Amino acid sequence: MAEILEIIMLLCFGASWPINVAKAYKARTAKGKSVVFLLLIILGYIAGIISKFCNEAYMAQFSEKWYVLCFYFLNLIMVSADLAMYFRNRRLDALREEQSI
Repeated sequence: MAEILEIIMLLCFGASWPINVAKAYKARTAKGKSVVFLLLIILGYIAGIISKFCNEAYMAQFSEKWYVLCFYFLNLIMVSADLAMYFRNRRLDALREEQSI
């Protein structure tokens, strides 16, 4: 039951990130984004992944429960894409500011 609840949590978070990345891509600005927030989320997912590898009970059943770890990696990839979008948009903001001077 704990794994099912964990997957539901990861799915809920995971469903939000593609929407956020698409919104950031369309907005073409980094205004209102927090790089610290994104880095903390990434750190949290990395900690979650490491905790799975350190959990002996999980690793003993890894062949049956490998899919839980996939959700962590998928979410980590999506948040990393959002972080990349932040830096892209920050560059676009700087270019716009340069052109307006």
